[in-house]
Amino acid sequence: MTLVDPEQPRDRDRRAGRTEPPQEERGDQKGRQLDSSRATPTSGALTTDQGVRVEDNDNSLRLGERGPTLLEDFQVREKLTHFDHERIPERVVHARGAGAYGFFEPYESLARYTCADFLQDPGRRTPVFVRFSTVQGPRGSADTVRDVRGFATKFYTRQGNYDLVGNNMPVFFIQDAAKFPDFVHAVKMEPDNEMPTGGSAHDTFWDFCSLQPESTHMLMWAMSDRAIPRSFRMMQGFGVHTFRFVTADGRGTFVKFHWRPKLGVACQVWDEAQITAGRDPDFHRRDLWDAIEAGDYPEWELGVQLIAEEDEHAFAFDLLDPTKLVPEELVPVKVIGRMVLDRNPQNFFAETEQVAFHTANIVPGIDFTNDPLLQGRNFSYLDTQLIRLGGPNFSQLPVNRPLADVNTNHRDGFGQQVIHPGTSYSPNSLGGGCPAAMGGGLATGVFQHHQERIEGAVIRHRSPSFADHYSQATLFWNSMTDWEQRHIVAAFRFELGKVNDRAVRTRMVDNLTRVDPQLAADVAHGIGVHEPEAAAPAVATTEANAGKTVAASPALSLDNLRGTSVRTRKVAVLIAPGVDAEDVAGARGLAAQGLIVETLAAEDGSVRGRDGARVPVDRAIATVGSVLYDAVLVPGGQDSIDALAGDAAALRFLAEAYLHGKPLATLGEATTLLRAPGMLPGSLATPSLATMPGVLAAGPGQSPGPDFWKHFIQLLEHHRFPERETRPT
Repeated sequence: MTLVDPEQPRDRDRRAGRTEPPQEERGDQKGRQLDSSRATPTSGALTTDQGVRVEDNDNSLRLGERGPTLLEDFQVREKLTHFDHERIPERVVHARGAGAYGFFEPYESLARYTCADFLQDPGRRTPVFVRFSTVQGPRGSADTVRDVRGFATKFYTRQGNYDLVGNNMPVFFIQDAAKFPDFVHAVKMEPDNEMPTGGSAHDTFWDFCSLQPESTHMLMWAMSDRAIPRSFRMMQGFGVHTFRFVTADGRGTFVKFHWRPKLGVACQVWDEAQITAGRDPDFHRRDLWDAIEAGDYPEWELGVQLIAEEDEHAFAFDLLDPTKLVPEELVPVKVIGRMVLDRNPQNFFAETEQVAFHTANIVPGIDFTNDPLLQGRNFSYLDTQLIRLGGPNFSQLPVNRPLADVNTNHRDGFGQQVIHPGTSYSPNSLGGGCPAAMGGGLATGVFQHHQERIEGAVIRHRSPSFADHYSQATLFWNSMTDWEQRHIVAAFRFELGKVNDRAVRTRMVDNLTRVDPQLAADVAHGIGVHEPEAAAPAVATTEANAGKTVAASPALSLDNLRGTSVRTRKVAVLIAPGVDAEDVAGARGLAAQGLIVETLAAEDGSVRGRDGARVPVDRAIATVGSVLYDAVLVPGGQDSIDALAGDAAALRFLAEAYLHGKPLATLGEATTLLRAPGMLPGSLATPSLATMPGVLAAGPGQSPGPDFWKHFIQLLEHHRFPERETRPT
């Protein structure tokens, strides 16, 4: 078997006119960090695991044409044995995911704050592997369920692997790892019937949360549109915990990590997400894969919130509490670098499924804090890989293998891939004393924990500074726009409406009263429980939680996180025989702005235009849905419009796009489609469409000039128009 040289361009990249990134982008791999199909034979001949060529792969060895199969058929026995054992346990959480390779490069040196090698030299590229995931559901669940999304990044640094294991939300449900098994047991499917798959709308989850008020802040995030992202590429990431940067001379600075997508943050609405799960359950995975294959490499900037150690207790919350965030109005986010994902895995199992992240994979210059959830994760992540990946040697799998030299006295065990000569103990003289521990501390590249003095009794008790469970939930609520608050109320109503136990519903509404009385009242009205009396906050301001705070944080609202780029946004162009080909050509011209423009018709192939020319059709409308696109455009041509008006699938496509707040544009006679009786809410059946948010119309005889297309692009930059939800029908 021949190991593939990771520095050779892939055939697929050569065919696409792309080459591998430059050497500094990949790091010096020296054959250690292999990418995927590493054991490719030099010829196309099929062989056994021992390299013996196989004559017939379709028939077992048997006695006569209709006789018994023979036990001596070692080829078929080997084939079946591999098949019988090719499944490994899936992750308990974050089972469904997608991953990609890329690089990270800093914009400036962070030497003032940390001696971490990969943050020292501006422009020096460190290879990374990133895995995005949902949390609750198994591998077979859909991508667009309401759930937290994992955002885990493995940096292959010159000092060893560093794993930044985060989520797309900056806080978590619990404060102490002792509650993690309880939380996961509660959020997983009901134990008697294993339903629902991939969702949290059921009794055990809400029973747990109603009795665990520290989850309230995270629930506000989970019930917002953040839990249903438009794509992984348009999703923030957070380190969740407070970590430490440490300089070479041992000075510490608290740090919070933020990933910000260059395309801006965009989400789906709930009805759209549910339809997407049926139309394409792989929606997020496909989106990431297709973008990278097309050369539209997704990019994020890494930001940090830096807090001096002397300011640890300056806030009205505890920095070590993972259910709290640090408002950006108090500590701005400093952007320090960028990450680009530019290569898809070649084998999903070998790379995306076998990648093993661990919060305790840190490098010199980065250290933990005493966050009780983080401390527990540092045990659990390592422990779970032992069963999932078959033993302690999972770090030797190519996707987990560091670029840095590995010299240990670890030996043997399942899956050992290294032939170790010499001694396996320390101290020794027979092996020249190697490998030997180095002295010198951080200044010499040796990992050393940040030193701090702590005194106290051994107790099972949380600090009083962890006792405020509602103030930041209120902060989040107050930071939302009207439409975001409406979506949160609707999400609570949907989720709690699926809870059969009325006492759980009532208890959860009581908790929400401490967040905002009107929120609780609106939720109560939708799920059939009595509106509770206003409750006082559970924790009053005391010395333990006195300090800096804000009443609202505009940085938390999706309205303020839109990007200015429309690259890779998808536009559906609905056409039928008789369509105006010039209108279609104008729409296709949007591709110059980085948009993906696809023509949809009742049948695949092409349609005859109004001028007699054939107009290509990219997809049959029955194979897609409006939820897979970001905007819809309908060209003119009376015959085409008449055909679309009689096509139920086309009308449903347009109606869904309108109801989901997506940009709509019509040309020429197409404007009449929006006024068709019963087609859209009655408010559209008006003489003018000019006042409808996100709707752009060029009537018959109006040539769609540059200003029209510029306006359409501006609508796409806005992404969605939730104002339509409140217009009278």
